[in-house]
Amino acid sequence: MKNETFKASPTLLCIPDISGFTKFMTEVDFKVSSQIIPSLLNNIIYTNSLGFKVSEIEGDAILFYKQGVLPEFDDLVDQCKLFYKEFYEAMFAIASDFSKERKAHKTPDMLGLKIIVHYSEQIGMAQVGTHIKLMGEDVIVAHRFLKNSLKENEYLLFSDATMNQYSEKEMSSALNWHVVKQSSIVEKDLGEIPFSYIDLTPLVPTGN
Repeated sequence: MKNETFKASPTLLCIPDISGFTKFMTEVDFKVSSQIIPSLLNNIIYTNSLGFKVSEIEGDAILFYKQGVLPEFDDLVDQCKLFYKEFYEAMFAIASDFSKERKAHKTPDMLGLKIIVHYSEQIGMAQVGTHIKLMGEDVIVAHRFLKNSLKENEYLLFSDATMNQYSEKEMSSALNWHVVKQSSIVEKDLGEIPFSYIDLTPLVPTGN
């Protein structure tokens, strides 16, 4: 099958990324960690209720994308909150299942989740074998958001390019559960790229 390049089109990118991954893989027995991480990534994929498609699984992250009509902003926020809550529920279950393994029972204390949401008018797709690879500058930018200087380890980050697709009323209603802060990254060729973010830790399920 020949590689086929598709015309660039508006695309919503979403990257749930597991924080603490490197330390976890170092400190937890590989036989156990090699079961836990795929389980958590599968949990994220199966929690996808907005019809995101998976472009790539990147070790500790999943690159989701969605083309066509954008979801309502409150639905998008609810999806991200669901990713986070179900991720923690899965970690609590894992901590119970692996309670006798070295440090594995501390999984909820060692790992976390950050979620990047970025919108672009120009994302291309290339078919590589049986997989669809996303192409374009904004794919790089979306990943660059993960390399920010925030002190928080768990957050929901929206690029300004995403926020600009929605009204102020939609956003204030959907993000009224915690403080929204602003920051930015600086890219050598693109300059300063602003974003908004919100701490996800208040959503950690209780009672576990």
